[in-house]
Amino acid sequence: MKDYQQPSPDLASETAPTEFSVARSDFPEGFVFSTATSAYQIEGHAFGGAGETHWDAFARQPGKVHLQQHGAVACDHYHRWEEDLDLIRDVGLDAYRFSTSWARVMPDGVTLNPEGLDFYDRLVDGLLQRGIKPMATLYHWELPQALSEKGGWLVRKTPEAFARFTDVVARRIGDRLHNVAPVNEPWCVAWLSHYHGAHAPGLTGLENGVRSMHNVALAHGLSVEVLRAHGVPGVGAACNMEFPLPARDTDEDRAAARLYDGIYNRWFVQAMTRGTYPEDVLEGFAPHMPEGWEKDLERIHAPLDWFGVNYYTCQRLQAQSDRWPYYSTVPGPLPKTDMGWEIAPEGLEWLLLRTAADFTGDTPLYVTESGMANPDVPGRADVERIAYLDGHFRAGLRAIERGAPLAGYTVWSLMDNYEWAFGYDKRFGMVHVDFDSQRRTPKASWHALGRMLRR
Repeated sequence: MKDYQQPSPDLASETAPTEFSVARSDFPEGFVFSTATSAYQIEGHAFGGAGETHWDAFARQPGKVHLQQHGAVACDHYHRWEEDLDLIRDVGLDAYRFSTSWARVMPDGVTLNPEGLDFYDRLVDGLLQRGIKPMATLYHWELPQALSEKGGWLVRKTPEAFARFTDVVARRIGDRLHNVAPVNEPWCVAWLSHYHGAHAPGLTGLENGVRSMHNVALAHGLSVEVLRAHGVPGVGAACNMEFPLPARDTDEDRAAARLYDGIYNRWFVQAMTRGTYPEDVLEGFAPHMPEGWEKDLERIHAPLDWFGVNYYTCQRLQAQSDRWPYYSTVPGPLPKTDMGWEIAPEGLEWLLLRTAADFTGDTPLYVTESGMANPDVPGRADVERIAYLDGHFRAGLRAIERGAPLAGYTVWSLMDNYEWAFGYDKRFGMVHVDFDSQRRTPKASWHALGRMLRR
């Protein structure tokens, strides 16, 4: 599927509802509704013997993170996890996608911290006791700083160390998981953080970006090997994707959108499902790839039980000629979230259909993240978030009607949290968090979702 159909402004800007227009019964039997968080964003990294991460080091650098904020306390989920799991149960969700912190389990990336493993053991048991399926992600961006100082994702030793971390987690909680993905949003871990420098460790340059793109893919493959060896059920992947659109109706901008699609969307899914990298991307990447990279593709190409798409927005690409990759992004006309991201539900439908048609076939697909940042407070109608989710639920239903094997949908996020380089300034949660008192207050979207799930 190579047609880049523009989203409809009418759909994106329609009157925001206070209720969902869909019901659970509209979806196939067994469809899994879930919500998600990540370890560093909510747990409170100052607790439980966790080690320093490269996000702690990144946040100390002036200008990198909003107000130099960090995750030392975050949402204090480490102490309040039972209250938070009750919120998932009470709204009627089927599953919870959480992440394990490498630096909590192994503070230096190598040495075991029993208290860290104990926390995740309690968390999984707490989910099962509440009838909630545990969906784990092993790595959501919090690399132990000790490993970052030894080269981080630029060196092969880090994927090898990640496989050992996988082994430790799999031995402890692998038998009780509903499903598991090794790495959340590998494009963000690699390209956003090592080429653009927008996330920790804040590196830039094509060679850094390319090397990390391969090493993060290798980390996925090595981790899958370990999970399979332990018989962990439901092994998959969770890749972020954006709907790539040419900024203008020209051959040059269409080529720019295609290349952006290759780097952002196709690089990881093609390696995972076909054992190859996109040829159009390799034209620019090849001179910077680590030695012997071709031999790693067989390990990266490991069978998956499911594939996850994290989707938030579209991106408009304009050709430029000064340096490879020869494109730049430009703003678009659709309504935007508080992140400045255009609201384009059609992009989710297109990506689900293209992913199944070109890469994953009949393998079950999940929307593993989707949601919006909105500057809301308790008591506000929260209609924007309801409208965003409703539009994307309907896009998922259209994809199912057109043959996509969509098996579940995960709302990002359960609650307001530490939003990385934006600190605590952006709120994605269905539950409001007062970061001073740590009080949780369900928003209208949480209540509306509960009513939808009961219908």
